[in-house]
Amino acid sequence: MFIQTESTPNPATLKFLPGQTVLATGTADFPSAESAASSPLASRVYGVEGVTGVFLGTDFVTVTKDEAVAWDHIKPSVLGAIMEHFQSGEPALSDSGAPAAGGHAEHTGEDSEIVGQIKELLDTRVRPAVAQDGGDITFYGFEKGVVYLHMQGACAGCPSSTITLKMGIENLLRHYIPEVTEVRPVAV
Repeated sequence: MFIQTESTPNPATLKFLPGQTVLATGTADFPSAESAASSPLASRVYGVEGVTGVFLGTDFVTVTKDEAVAWDHIKPSVLGAIMEHFQSGEPALSDSGAPAAGGHAEHTGEDSEIVGQIKELLDTRVRPAVAQDGGDITFYGFEKGVVYLHMQGACAGCPSSTITLKMGIENLLRHYIPEVTEVRPVAV
């Protein structure tokens, strides 16, 4: 098994590409070792000292490390943990675990048409580009012209995430949806 790695805009995060399906659909974010109990894959990766985050996509595993640890020191162990998982035949998520996130939060009410347009733009224009960097951005809410987005994987804590939100996503949404005045990140 050959696992490729790619750097991301976040220097504390690497994207690992095992060359096979990780999740059939959606994504799964494990911001702590405790949250990884429902994922044999994420649990194995958290077994590597210095790992502080694991994010699973359809064909990648994004791993975030402690800033005090060098990638040169933990990358071989992370590669080993991922390889060990795929050789075990276990699923990435256990049956009892939470299902992979489809992404967006539900929204009902008077703004549901606008929210539908926001979600459509996120799904077609934003999320595919962000997945290339090993992360995901999902809709969290819309109130009084402000769109709230949840950043996961490589996007969470990325130094360039503010620029991505303000200059990229906010400008895109404001261009297509005049009711949008601002985009803000949320921590869930």
